[in-house]
Amino acid sequence: MDTTLDDPIVGRVLDGRYRIDARIAAGGMATVYRAVDTRLDRVLALKVMHPALAADAAFVDRFIREAKSVARLAHTNVVAVFDQGTDGPYTYLAMEYVSGCTLRDVLRERGALQPRAALDIFEPVLAALGAAHRAGFVHRDMKPENVLIGDDGRVKVADFGLVRSVDAATNTTGSVLGTVSYLAPEQIENGVTDTRVDVYACGVVLYEMLTGAKPHTGGSPAQVLYQHLNEDVPPPSAAVPGLSGSLDALVARATARAPERRPADAAALLGLVREARAGLGDAELDAVPPQARAGDRAASEDRTSVIPRPVEAPQQPVHHTSRLELPHAHAAHAAPAPARGPRGRRGPLLVIAGVLLALGLGMGVWYINSGQVTKVPNLLGKTEEQARSQLSAAGLGVKGVDRKFSDAFDRGTVMNTDPPGGKRIRGNGAVTLTVSRGPEVISVPDLKGRPLEEARAELTKTGLAPGIVTQAFSQDVAQGSVIDTNPAGGQKRAPDTAVALIVSKGRPVAVPAVAGKPLDQARAALEAVGLTAATAPEQVNSASPAGTVASQSLAAGAQAAGGDTVTLTVSKGPRQVLVPDVTGQDVDPARKTLEGLGFKVKVDRPFLSFSNTVDAQSVPGGQGAPEGGTITLRTKGL
Repeated sequence: MDTTLDDPIVGRVLDGRYRIDARIAAGGMATVYRAVDTRLDRVLALKVMHPALAADAAFVDRFIREAKSVARLAHTNVVAVFDQGTDGPYTYLAMEYVSGCTLRDVLRERGALQPRAALDIFEPVLAALGAAHRAGFVHRDMKPENVLIGDDGRVKVADFGLVRSVDAATNTTGSVLGTVSYLAPEQIENGVTDTRVDVYACGVVLYEMLTGAKPHTGGSPAQVLYQHLNEDVPPPSAAVPGLSGSLDALVARATARAPERRPADAAALLGLVREARAGLGDAELDAVPPQARAGDRAASEDRTSVIPRPVEAPQQPVHHTSRLELPHAHAAHAAPAPARGPRGRRGPLLVIAGVLLALGLGMGVWYINSGQVTKVPNLLGKTEEQARSQLSAAGLGVKGVDRKFSDAFDRGTVMNTDPPGGKRIRGNGAVTLTVSRGPEVISVPDLKGRPLEEARAELTKTGLAPGIVTQAFSQDVAQGSVIDTNPAGGQKRAPDTAVALIVSKGRPVAVPAVAGKPLDQARAALEAVGLTAATAPEQVNSASPAGTVASQSLAAGAQAAGGDTVTLTVSKGPRQVLVPDVTGQDVDPARKTLEGLGFKVKVDRPFLSFSNTVDAQSVPGGQGAPEGGTITLRTKGL
């Protein structure tokens, strides 16, 4: 049903500029409209936050973060963000309008795609995410709904509303934000996000394109989460026989449950995809899959959800409501698994004991008494003292304590356990704790006077990242060498922090005035002060004589660096203008006519002449004269 007419914002003009014409789509946080920028007369998409959320500073911050993040990604496969603003209760993003459909629409219509078509879509998606990853951002909500396919065949990644800086990716004990079917195990278990969660989601999307179905399904989102944590994504060829093993390998690499086994980012995965594609023949690329459509599976799995994660997991089953309640990552295991309380465990143990007694081994009682297991509590984020106390209460000990640097966990808190939380071990067992030492810090090296490339190499060597480069004049630092850094040398920073470099342009050179000079003389004057002269490809008409310099790209007196190029535009001489015949006219209107054509006018009145009529002109009417030249008008004499 078309709800456009019921939408009060349709037909309005936001910020006196954006006229909203129709609703395109609605989501949990915002609605997207087709709009017209009345100032630039172009169609665009306007993403408007739901007014009820506009009062929430966190949601507004996410909106603004999306605008700033995507605006930095000038990539052909990323939906561009043009503007961001607020008009009354409406907070909006003005974005590029892509006429077409989403990958979800394609999968619903066609089901599984041929490998060639799947890779044709997959590669630009990875190119877009690779650009984001290399710029320091994680998308965190990759899914077919966020892949747009234009009518012209262009593929673009949209909805960076959950985007986050790689440097800011942390363990989130409060909630996980994302879409259930595409969440990486580490997102579910401890909320840690980096570029590899996007790689995992892309692997799931590739599986879905090749098979027409999601790899993990269930009666509830909790069951899907359980499968992400405990089951590998199956090879696509198990669902579509005949698919190449190299495609299975791609999906397996991208969806490895251990993040360290995945490609580091989307750019690395793109390299593997291109390598695999190069090894596939036409028959393998054009294999026709069975057309079993994916259809509208549980809508809750396709919606971006907030998954709260309180500290302790209650014993009641997990239920899915409009807001997915997941008391603990491991609580999801309870949904599909059989009960493990005393009642659920007694039956199989009695059967085993009976079999042993029937065999006369006399071991049944020993098995029951010694076979008790204890579930390792989730200790992530706990202080070492709290962790020891919880282990002791559970009847478990501490085998040892490792200490490692971490940007995700506060100093002194548990960042890992072996065995991990939720794992069942025999009573009286021991657990190894890994405790965070806090962020590892690096001293920024003193790079003053070092050549730019040498400075970049030194930053990389020390574990920092070369940042943006700006240039400035310097009287004492050689051109091309570092004047200063930001942060300054000696300051402490976390690994991979970007360090901006200020590089010397050398001593400033005053640009000489060469306009109006012959070209050879102008070149010589520039080269004499250490500048380089270049000539514009086209000459122009000007008041300067033909062959002389009409203009220079750097103004006379401006400061330039040695070796900078000054482009010289050569004059073709003044433009020739047809002179009208003004004889017989009064002097004043004749003057206005000629000056309007760009001429200078001089009036010559004979001695004792009282006439105001033009008797003669220095350039006869109908002839050409240089624009800006002087024409003399003579009045009648006695």
